[in-house]
This record gives sequence, structure tokens and C-alpha cells, in this order.
Amino acid sequence: MQMTGGQALARQLAAEGVTDLFGIPGVQLDWATDALNDVQPRIRFVVPRHEQAASYMADGYARTTGRPGVCMVVPGPGLLNALSGLATAYACSSPVLCIAGQIPSTAIGKGWGLLHEVSNQSGMLASVTKWSRLARTPAEVAALVHQAFVELRSGHPRPVGLEIPPDVLQARGDVSLLAAAVAPAPAAPPAAETATAAQWLREAGFPVVYAGGGVMAAGACEALRKLAEQLQAPVVMSDNGRGALSDRHPLALINLGGRVVLPHADVVLVVGSRFSNGMGRPHYDAPHARYIYLNIEAGDMADSRPDGLRLLADARTGLEALADELGPVQRPLRHAQVAAVRAWCNEQIAWIEPQRSYLQVLRESIPDDGVLVSELTQVGYAAHFGYPVHRARTLITPGYQGTLGYGFPTSLGVAIGNPGRVVVSINGDGGFGWGLQELATAARYRPNLVVVVFADQAFGNVRRMHNNAFQRETGTELHNPDFVKLADAFGLPGNRVDSPAGLRTALQSAIAGGGPALIEVAVSAMPSPWHLIYGFSKAPRPAPPNPLGEPAWMRATS
Repeated sequence: MQMTGGQALARQLAAEGVTDLFGIPGVQLDWATDALNDVQPRIRFVVPRHEQAASYMADGYARTTGRPGVCMVVPGPGLLNALSGLATAYACSSPVLCIAGQIPSTAIGKGWGLLHEVSNQSGMLASVTKWSRLARTPAEVAALVHQAFVELRSGHPRPVGLEIPPDVLQARGDVSLLAAAVAPAPAAPPAAETATAAQWLREAGFPVVYAGGGVMAAGACEALRKLAEQLQAPVVMSDNGRGALSDRHPLALINLGGRVVLPHADVVLVVGSRFSNGMGRPHYDAPHARYIYLNIEAGDMADSRPDGLRLLADARTGLEALADELGPVQRPLRHAQVAAVRAWCNEQIAWIEPQRSYLQVLRESIPDDGVLVSELTQVGYAAHFGYPVHRARTLITPGYQGTLGYGFPTSLGVAIGNPGRVVVSINGDGGFGWGLQELATAARYRPNLVVVVFADQAFGNVRRMHNNAFQRETGTELHNPDFVKLADAFGLPGNRVDSPAGLRTALQSAIAGGGPALIEVAVSAMPSPWHLIYGFSKAPRPAPPNPLGEPAWMRATS
């Protein structure tokens, strides 16, 4: 069939099942954006106010729907703006396709100073994707879009990229559209290693499972629950793994609980996690344990981690294979011991006020299937351990990328991809400043989203660190707009409160209203949560319990 490269792009995206495309039009993309008219209403073109928001929205969409998110940006500055969202998606194992324009084919690499030209754009895109290509003909456009979806649905879920020059989008040629990419059978673990791992688990007296975001990416939550119950093993969930097992489950523990149970473990099964904190160290040390690593990415089982048995496989097939190999096992119930650890965790969290009270309000107000999009703000940091999560894909964080300002635009993609669910975005006034122009996007598309801005007139976390380290601060003060008036200027309802009780009333009213709304919460300095996240600063209190009732193996948790 004869068609332009732009038509090949739009029609192949539709063939792959894409229903939402986040992007901003521009001259190098004219033949692509015009071709989107031919595939309406199958594909909705959602236009934010900044390319950074386009990539963040695609990430939020992908991580909560389980479907690939797609964004499209112009070359050069457009792609540069989108890189932070792609870096976040890469860190969080999110399946995002970034379609980037290019300069004309004949000029690529020549350094002629064409509009939007940057040196080595392809290398930049490759740095935040697991696969990227440059299309040279209309026929290649369709074939490479299809291959991009093969990559998105294979192996480790991470972003992929496709560059298309404007002359290729405009050119006509014979194009064969392809049927939607089908996910290949997930990788199964090697039989010999599986048998050894099952033997270790069978013989273990106190096995512990450490679960990361790969469990949800592989659709392995049910397999995790079954294996944990089979072994009566506590399940410690990483920040990205929250929701892999409901916090109501009697074997579920937050990351903080790992400090208590892992030092007692004789076998630790790490599944779908890098098992490495933001400092590049293993999350916790289990000095008496043998380690089993189950991961689709070989690099996430090596280097700085303790030695152990490595199973290179999809999380779901790996967990199922381990359960089958184990067979029936007799284990004492561990519910009481896990409950004691959870009580200790709650005692630690109780010291973090007012963060804990604000998180209680959020949890009480958001339905189980509602989504909380966290941020690098004082309440957001505490959400890593203080916000109970009851379903998969309902707490979204920036992962190890720690991307300040990602939260609000990401929540727009979440809300657009999940129109029947409540979505709440929590922000600090510092991070919210990165994307507050996207209030226009919220007003235009009317998603079911409540934006909460905790305002202390400062980069609060930086202020505390400066004062702790230097007894003075630099560059931390902010000059904010009146956020309620700003929301009104965009045609959105706004409210201002200054307490957890006030937030409860305003949030429940906004959720009942069913549309975008903003709530500003006036706050002051808050206590540091870092000793509960990374285990440094001051020691937690009171002392952790011994879940086995034996002489404690653990070292000081300071």
C-alpha cells in the first residue's frame, strides 16, 4: 500500500493497539501529526505544555495500565526536554516508546547548524532506552514501530526509541502494515538452578522473600503470594515493589521491616529487584543467609550484591517453577512474628509527624484501587514506608532516578490512562514548580485527579541538609504564587488548608467532585525520615523485636 512515512507511523501505532499518544507538534513532525487525523478516534493525541510532561505522562500511563506508553517530540531541544522522563521510566522498568523527530536525513551528523540540530542525538536517545533505531524509508517506519513493540513486550520492560527524519515522514512508498506484536513466551529459569534453589528453600528454617517492581512488571503478584504462603516466608517489598503483596496480607512487610527479619534469615529469595539502595549498597545484610536472585536482567544480580544462586528468568515463570519444584512443605505459621515486626515499624513511623497524619488522611480518602503518585517532598519521602498499599500499581515513585518535579505530570498520564480510578498527586512547592504549567493540561482534558501541594516556601529537604551539615543554607528559599488563585486562573477549583483535618475535608470533597482540583497545604519544617529509609542518621527506636525468639544475630541498626 502506498502511503507517507507519517501515515505509516500513525497506522502502525493503531495496529499495535495504541489508544493514547502524548506529544507536542512541531515542524519536523508535521507529516506525523497530520496523519493522526486518519486514525481518530482510535488514537487520541494528548498535548501537554512541555515535552518533559509528555514523557512523564507516558511513563505514568504505562506503569499503571500495564500497556506501553507512547510519547512524541521534536528533535534537539524537544528530545532533550523529554530525557528526564525517559530516564525515570528506565529506572522504574517502564515500557515507554519515545518517537523523536530528526533533522533531514542528508544532514544528520554534518554539523550544519540546522533548526533543532544537536550533536549525536541518536546517542542521547540510546542512553535512556534499551533499544533505539533511525528510520530511513516509509517502509522502515512501519517495520521499526512493530519491532519497537516487540522490544517493549520482551525481556526487561524499559523504554525504547525511534527517530524519524521529516523527509521520511513526508516521503511516499510501498508500506506493509504488520499485525500487533505478540509477547513471546516469558523466559523460564534453568532447571538445574531451579532445583537447587528449591532445595535451599525447602531446607530453610526462616526464608525471607525480597520483592521488587519486577514482580508487578511480570504480572507475578499471585505467584508471589502463593509461594510466600507455601514457605510461610515474610515478604519484604522494595519501594517500587509496594503492592506486589497487599499490606493487609499477614506476611507482608515494608522495606523498614527488612531490618528486622533479614538478619535472621537463612535463605533470602530476591525476586524482581536490584536489591540495591540509593547509595549503591545492598538494602540489608543477612549475615547467615544464602541468597537466591531471580531476575530478568543479569546485571541486576551481580556486582555489589552478596554472592548467591542466580536464576535468569521472568519473575512469574520463575516463581511458578520454584513453587512446582518445592511441592508440599510443612511450615509453622509466621503471622504472629510478622505482626510483631509490623507493630515495631508502626512505632518507628509514629515519630514522623506531621507526615504520618497526612499519610493517614491520604490512605483513608483514596480507594484501594486509587493511585497515589508520590514526589520528592517531605510527605512523599515518608510515603515510601508510611502509606499502606493494597493493590499493585497504586503507589508510583521515581525509583532510583529521584526526579524532582516528575510527580504532577506523571499523575496526568496515570489519570488519563485510568479514567475510572481516583488519582492523587502529592507535591512540594519546590517540585511542583517544575510543571505547574500543566494545570492547563488538567483543565483541558479534565482527568479525575486531585493535586495536593505541600507548601513550606522552600526546598525543605535541601534546607534541612544544609543546616545539618553547615549550620546555614544556600538557595533554598522559594517565592511562590498563590496556588489557589493559580488554579482558578486555569479554571480549576482550589482550596487552602493547614492541617491533616483540613486536608481530609478538602480531599474528600475534591474526590467526590470527580474532576481535576488543587489543594494547597501550608506546612512548616518536618522531621527527617532518612533513618527510616536508608538506615542512617539516628538509630530507630525502640529496639527491633527478635521475630524468632532466639539470640539476636543482627548488628546495630544505626
